[in-house]
Amino acid sequence: MASAPDREPLGALGPEPTAEQLLRYSRQVLLPGLGIEGQRRLLGSRVLVVGAGGLGSPALLYLAGAGVGTLGVIDSDVVDVTNLHRQVIHRAADEGAPKTASAASAVRALNPDVEVIEHRERLTPDNALRILSGYHLVLDGSDNFPTRYLVGDACGLLGIPHVWGSLLRYQGQASVWWAGHGPCYRCVFPAPPPPGSVPSCAEGGVLGPVCAAIGSIEAVEAVKLLTGIGEPMLGRLLLHDASTQTWDTLPVAADPQCPLCGEHPTIHDLTAAAEVAVLCGMPPARAAVDGTSEPGGASDTAAPQPISPDQLDARLADRAAGRDDFMLVDVRSPGEHAVASIPGSVLVPVEEVEGGWEPPRGIPLIVHCASGVRSARAAAALRARGHDVSDLGGGIEGWLRAQRAQR
Repeated sequence: MASAPDREPLGALGPEPTAEQLLRYSRQVLLPGLGIEGQRRLLGSRVLVVGAGGLGSPALLYLAGAGVGTLGVIDSDVVDVTNLHRQVIHRAADEGAPKTASAASAVRALNPDVEVIEHRERLTPDNALRILSGYHLVLDGSDNFPTRYLVGDACGLLGIPHVWGSLLRYQGQASVWWAGHGPCYRCVFPAPPPPGSVPSCAEGGVLGPVCAAIGSIEAVEAVKLLTGIGEPMLGRLLLHDASTQTWDTLPVAADPQCPLCGEHPTIHDLTAAAEVAVLCGMPPARAAVDGTSEPGGASDTAAPQPISPDQLDARLADRAAGRDDFMLVDVRSPGEHAVASIPGSVLVPVEEVEGGWEPPRGIPLIVHCASGVRSARAAAALRARGHDVSDLGGGIEGWLRAQRAQR
């Protein structure tokens, strides 16, 4: 894989490798086009990984193994047992720990040479340019549209490449976006999909090894850009379907009308990225998202605050004792309900709720889904029809976490 003649390596030229480092990276230094200079570029590189989840896990491990000198990881979430089948950088003992801390520990255990910078915060329009500007490139491992547009817009404004991947069920996509050198994210995806039209992994599921396939591709593209070897995936969109084990590549091009990098750009700050959160239907309290949180449901400023798992347990106990009366409605799919359910809940998938399902009048409703996305949609639809509706904050995943914490 020869170096691309018109592409300068992004990585800064680090110090000469020590004898121990030459031994550690010996199989990599042997590669044509990479050599000792390419290894020095990696050692001098700074890469930010957005999200220590399904995509960030393999990417962080492979970038650490390759010897990238500084790895930043931004995520405000904590490790949950439901993460472990695919987020392989975390361990069962890490449950409840900040994902950045768990990821940093795994990276340091793999390669003590690597400096890890934890950004234990949400990525927002207020901090994105400040955080991203300290890195040579950004690897996007987020799982929601507001964060993807925020990363894409910030990278475009800063002029740095954006290595991107996405996942759902058995499928994955990957590409490299770089305004001025090829299409940016907005060139190919000018607007987010309608709220609720694309299920999250919590709703639709994801096969763990697909995360590894796409995350490792992201790591490869990052190494290529940092060292100058090969041709990065600019202008190409990679599509993977694990159910048929097929890989396809679609050509994509920069859009002259792109509001970020076109001939007459209209995006000069991150206001547009902030507006994506609204377009995606995120409630105001969740409009500033981190790398791994899911997009919220329909916004309703008049809606009451979600109830907590503890409050639900208290109301369930009162209902059993005849002191309270309400209907607990599970708006997930039948398959999800069969795997785990809250005792006393009634299954009514969100599509049926939005399609006009009418519960008995005069009885309060509490709705829940996996994490709060679909239940927000269901609650908004029921309130619009005049029902008294509360939403379970964090969904059944939050309720199950609370149950485990009480044991």
